[in-house]
Amino acid sequence: MLKKLLVLPLVALILVSVQRPAKALIGTIDAVPAATLLVPYFEVDLDNPSGRTTLFSINNASATAILAHVTLWSDLGVPTFAYNVYLTGYDVQTINVRDVLQGLNFGVTASAGQDPKDTISPKGAKSQDINFASCTGQLPLPNPGPDYVAHMRAAHTGGPSAFFLGKCSGAAKGDNVARGYITVDTVNNCTLRVAGQPGYFGPGGTGDVTNQNVLWGDVFYLDPGNNFASGDTAVHIEADATNPQTSVPGQYTFYGRYDAFTAADNREPLPTIFAARFINGGAFSGGTDLISWRDSKVNQQPFTCGVNPSWYPMDQTQVVVFDEQEQPVVATFPPFFPQPPSPTLVPFPGAANRTHVGGAGLPVPYSFGWLFVNMNTVVAASSTNPPEDPTLAQAWVMPVHSANGRYSVGYAALQLGNPANPVASANFGL
Repeated sequence: MLKKLLVLPLVALILVSVQRPAKALIGTIDAVPAATLLVPYFEVDLDNPSGRTTLFSINNASATAILAHVTLWSDLGVPTFAYNVYLTGYDVQTINVRDVLQGLNFGVTASAGQDPKDTISPKGAKSQDINFASCTGQLPLPNPGPDYVAHMRAAHTGGPSAFFLGKCSGAAKGDNVARGYITVDTVNNCTLRVAGQPGYFGPGGTGDVTNQNVLWGDVFYLDPGNNFASGDTAVHIEADATNPQTSVPGQYTFYGRYDAFTAADNREPLPTIFAARFINGGAFSGGTDLISWRDSKVNQQPFTCGVNPSWYPMDQTQVVVFDEQEQPVVATFPPFFPQPPSPTLVPFPGAANRTHVGGAGLPVPYSFGWLFVNMNTVVAASSTNPPEDPTLAQAWVMPVHSANGRYSVGYAALQLGNPANPVASANFGL
């Protein structure tokens, strides 16, 4: 429940928690080379070829050639499409999600064994180019064809898919905008598996997935019709097979819901508590949206259309709205019986969301201020909530401010708490 009476007793405690180290540490999400990239949200307007779309890049920070495994997920956390990308040393691939959903261009690459003339994935003077024999027959990628295109478009707009035997995988919003999120993992071999399937993870990177911290990337949200574009680095998730936070069974790891929280994925968890500015006035007439990714803590499969997954919509522990004079929203109640019910709002209901600050999902009484967002919640539908603390729920939040129909800026919200820093999990008192 989004509570509306909130006060300010714990600022000192929270400020201590936001001091960030100068170097990368497990449990603090930094823009450093990582073993997994997360594009926390994408959207593509399927009705308008020149409408909203999302671009992302996959970059190799090392001279060593690598394989990356790209998985598209619906906004309710169902894997819908996956493929492999080969990167020579220091290589980069930029992908328009619209092209993927049209089956046109999603990174045509091939290792040395499938590209003997070095024309598909040419290497630079300082780059390695090697053969991954497992990619024979898989790379270079063929055109997926109209059946896959129809499947992806349906899966990401909340419609039934023949590939899912008529079941659905996303929220049906009725606007024909494809939504979801994307993960990119370093892998040992070309694989058709995805997270949650046996063999994808193995102890110490012995499954399909490796612990090579060499990926970096970015994401851009384009809205040509409204003259908006914004972007930020992708979420960089490091792997470590020896750190207790990412190697001890029972700890909360990024892919924990897919390996029964055995820590077999060795990925650091994302933060749980955030601070984000909102601006709605002056030059920023377009206001603020919060892009968010959330962990449902469920290995979600396709579901019967019209029947939401049992965990959806997801709640959160607390959202506090402050104005620029540090005043929180204070609920006022009339002096009558009966008292009105407390509002129950779920501004971040799915695994991937875009929420307008000041809209119906997240009303605010101020034009300028900041939000304290605690995404922690227990998911009753999950039989494997993280054993270390079932209330923990990792997430990512990215404010996007839009101005004058011409400018837009996005950036990562401030991280206030994460599973590796439990002292920062305190809330503002009531």
